[in-house]
Amino acid sequence: MVDAVGHGGVVIRDAEPGDFAAVGDLTVEVYVGEGHVNPRSLYVAELADTGTRAESAEVLVAVRGDEVLGSLTIARPGTPFADIARPGELEFRMLAVSKRARGLGVGTTLVERVIETARVEGFEAVVLTTMPTMQDARRLYERLGFVEVPERGWHTDAGLPLTVMRLGIGR
Repeated sequence: MVDAVGHGGVVIRDAEPGDFAAVGDLTVEVYVGEGHVNPRSLYVAELADTGTRAESAEVLVAVRGDEVLGSLTIARPGTPFADIARPGELEFRMLAVSKRARGLGVGTTLVERVIETARVEGFEAVVLTTMPTMQDARRLYERLGFVEVPERGWHTDAGLPLTVMRLGIGR
């Protein structure tokens, strides 16, 4: 897709290899630093390893100049990073927005890019997994029309509850 310019000169584009370290650092900073993931969890290595994600998923970044302000990973059904996507659903994971960029529309613009990708590629829905501690993200998802799908909720290996949310895409 073509780069999209969001609020305040923020550009949404595919991550490039030169972005991978910053994306990994930001994702770990948000997930571990804000208390969503235990620092001793094996998941931390997955959050940090943007290069591996980019081999089989689409990693988007929100940048202003050279600064990575946010990122997320789009995982198509049947690919290694698709945890919950069913046929016809596009999944995204690992949304991370820098604290200094919150309130600038970075998270919204990233998620809107996923929704547009789903429309263009003919998916019937976008799905994601969120955690109870991610209240800011959940408010963003609800504002964009995502709804909880209780029967698809699941738990981490450590037993933490995860919520699946879904947005149907009109064609």
